[in-house]
Amino acid sequence: MTPLLQSTLEHLKALVGFDTRNPPREIGTGGIFDYLRAQLPGFDVTVTDYGAGAVTLHAVRGAPKRLFNVHLDTVPDSPHWSADPHVLRVTADRAIGLGACDIKGAAAALLAVANVTDGPMAMLFSTDEEANDARCIAGFLKAFPPLPPGEGRGEGSGEAGITGDTEPSPQPLSRGERGYAYDAVIVAEPTKGEAVLAHRGIHSVLMRFAGHAGHASGEQKPSDSALHQAVRWGDAALDFAAAQSHERFGGLTGLRFNIGRIEGGIKANMIAPTTEVRFGFRPLPTMDPERMLENLRTLVEPVPAEFTETFRGDSLPAGDTATAEARRLAARDLADELELPIGNAVDFWTEAALFSAAGYTAFVYGPGDIAQAHTADEWVALDQLQHYADTLHRLVARGNA
Repeated sequence: MTPLLQSTLEHLKALVGFDTRNPPREIGTGGIFDYLRAQLPGFDVTVTDYGAGAVTLHAVRGAPKRLFNVHLDTVPDSPHWSADPHVLRVTADRAIGLGACDIKGAAAALLAVANVTDGPMAMLFSTDEEANDARCIAGFLKAFPPLPPGEGRGEGSGEAGITGDTEPSPQPLSRGERGYAYDAVIVAEPTKGEAVLAHRGIHSVLMRFAGHAGHASGEQKPSDSALHQAVRWGDAALDFAAAQSHERFGGLTGLRFNIGRIEGGIKANMIAPTTEVRFGFRPLPTMDPERMLENLRTLVEPVPAEFTETFRGDSLPAGDTATAEARRLAARDLADELELPIGNAVDFWTEAALFSAAGYTAFVYGPGDIAQAHTADEWVALDQLQHYADTLHRLVARGNA
């Protein structure tokens, strides 16, 4: 085991030991952030609390060109773990612990590399990626929008501190005032050590159907039972999703669609007056989400009484067809410059899409396999951690970070 991997595992043991499950969204500016601050001597560190467990730590050394982003929150553990999920276990080939794969392993490697290099480096740690409430990245982008094309990089240094407001409203800094400017953002998620340039979007929707309560013995019109309306809609929605199977983009196929919850009705002999449906879909970058939402809303008559999009994450790259392709090519050129292998597009969503939508060149790159994320006894392969840490070390040591 190399010293760099040993250091990475020591940091990973500490990071896994902090409970950052999301929900319940009980993450503050202490705990794991106290640990991070202590590991980053020589960095300008700013911690910002956006409320509801959404906290960022922005650490900068020198004048880096790229920002590494990694989330520290995890999903809740399941009852099927074979040991304490917050105690890291290291075997001959893997590190096992809650968040080890998704994606505290990357955070640990960043800390290890930061401590054995002195080159320019910038990191953004966040804690709300698993919350479907993207406060952290949205807040960061208000303070650090990308520079317009062709404009130079800012100079200067940030100022350490903690913002405790529950709804901070950082103001965008002008080109002369801003302390840092980045050309690109590299978002850590489990991609098996490949640069991923494209992935699906994600949309979550809440629907409510309205009917009329009554005795179930009589003849019913289609609009009488809210539950019948929901079932008819569900049948049509599954057919609609299946009809998209011919769509293709970058190795991805069709539409990912899931009805996650149906709740309504009172008992078998009563007509259901209300029914609530929650569903989600993951479109390809070439699919128009607005048109898809309208198609899903109007699949059956009567249309739902309420149809509310509760979360939206754009595809990567973001933008219309021409803009998205230009951003994909820019990300490919950067991955080539950094000598990173380029992987296929993926089905899962990442916050790289938020940076892309804001105008940053962005791609996804991290250790681990998404198949291990969110599972009991979640693990990351040691050779994946070693390769990721070695790559980070090369980039920082050569001044390419």
